[in-house]
Amino acid sequence: MTPRGRHFFANPGPTNIPDSIQQAVAHHTVDFNGPDFLAVYDACIAGLKRVLRTQQHLFMYTGSGHAAWEATLANLLSPDDPILVIETGYFSETWGRMATDLGLQVETLPADWRRGVDYASLRAALAADTAHRFKAVCAVHNETSTGMTLDLPRIRALLDETKHPALFLVDTISSLGSLEYRHDDWGVDAAVGGSQKGLMLPVGFSFTAVSEKGMRAHESARLSKHYFHWSRMLERRHRSFIGTVPIALFYGLRESLRLIEEEGLDNVIARHHRLAEAVRRCVRQWAGNDGPQLFCLSPERVSDSVSSILVPEGTDADALRRRVGSMNVALGGGLGRLGGKVFRIGHLGDLNEAMILGILGATEIGLRLERMPHADGGVEAAMGYLAETAG
Repeated sequence: MTPRGRHFFANPGPTNIPDSIQQAVAHHTVDFNGPDFLAVYDACIAGLKRVLRTQQHLFMYTGSGHAAWEATLANLLSPDDPILVIETGYFSETWGRMATDLGLQVETLPADWRRGVDYASLRAALAADTAHRFKAVCAVHNETSTGMTLDLPRIRALLDETKHPALFLVDTISSLGSLEYRHDDWGVDAAVGGSQKGLMLPVGFSFTAVSEKGMRAHESARLSKHYFHWSRMLERRHRSFIGTVPIALFYGLRESLRLIEEEGLDNVIARHHRLAEAVRRCVRQWAGNDGPQLFCLSPERVSDSVSSILVPEGTDADALRRRVGSMNVALGGGLGRLGGKVFRIGHLGDLNEAMILGILGATEIGLRLERMPHADGGVEAAMGYLAETAG
């Protein structure tokens, strides 16, 4: 029997879509070269640049974030170019595999998935590359598999300190519109993003924000491309999209940007931090001596858009997810080597206190029904924090 009531979706992506965005996406079909749509399109590009905090170039594609990864690599690099990928978890691995498939030489800077990269090791790797073999350094800003972030300004500072000319490429797919991100101020050369997370839209388009340095690199990039070719895109009125533009999503994006700017981007980021900390207070209470615990062991690196939670040894995270799912609450599962070992609570996008408490309450019931070791009082800990920090 289908559970009654509203579905509580706590997967870290795609995320909940606000009703007003769903209604906006239901717009009737129009000519994507017509003046009415072009006015919407241009306003959306300007608004998305404000969220990215950039005044530089922006290219868009019909496809998920993986499409933007491929477009970015193909437009900036040439066959056999060496790149350095900072290990963060499942998604850094996936990005590295894609680069290998495209004919790049991939070197991974290893990191403990529970503690994150050692920045001294990154500095050493950059300083040792005196021949400047690395043409790019790839960093996943927010690793959704582990619930951990990278310090992007620190990475930029290390590149500058070692005078390394590598392009700085960043995956912002699960951080943009949720965590602090400043494309121009942080000297990012290419940032990859998508529609379905902090922007609160359906899956359907992705994009790359590109610096002037990145555009100069594009001029000599020799990896094969056609649909993703930035130079061909620049010949079009939209300066993006080879082929048909996903019209409906831009009416949704216009509404998404309105919601973000109505709340204020700084307030959006503060809301994400507050709701994330409530989840963390809950999990820390559950942990007790032998209960579920935050997978990330570095408090200064925990993510404000997703918490990855390690279940006690000998228990099954997926069994817990199925139990909670029977209450019409969807939790995220472990990815790659973390399958069955962690469950994930996404706390990004269209979310408020009541939704978070409902998700945590159902999860705590699931812990009891699955007889998974935990300390009681997790939801009370979250409630206490939210009460203390209420505006």
